[in-house]
Amino acid sequence: MGFPTGYPDLQIPKPLIYILILLSSIRNQILIFFRYLHFLQPDIVFPHPPPEFQSLSALLIQEILPVVKFSDMEEPAAETCAVCLYEFEPDEEIRRLTNCCHIFHKGCLDRWMGYDQRTCPMCRTPFIPYHMQTTFDERLWLASRVIRKYCALNLVQFEGVA
Repeated sequence: MGFPTGYPDLQIPKPLIYILILLSSIRNQILIFFRYLHFLQPDIVFPHPPPEFQSLSALLIQEILPVVKFSDMEEPAAETCAVCLYEFEPDEEIRRLTNCCHIFHKGCLDRWMGYDQRTCPMCRTPFIPYHMQTTFDERLWLASRVIRKYCALNLVQFEGVA
């Protein structure tokens, strides 16, 4: 048996075939043009947020998570950072997550938290252990109240000057 090599009952007019070939070549030229434009544009860089604009929760999490030198770790869980994929140097500061024990460069994890991420980049375990969550929420609530009062006082002083 085998597969048929052609369909004698189906006849496509030659002008239609030529039009489809022309449209295909125009499509290919447009794709080449857009690829060329992509190379002309600079690479997109996602800068990390400046420290003064970091969220309050990120600052509190950074305060809670320990920072140690890689050489001080007894048995490191990994030899490379899962965020930047660079190997750890003995004198580099790292953060070890308490819930999942993954380790990352301090800067890599701080940048991750700067985007208001509250979970491990590898396994999505929350940064804050369950038994500390209530304390963390209370501290976050108190700090946000202090900041709101500070902003309100500055606004009143600013309006009084103007």
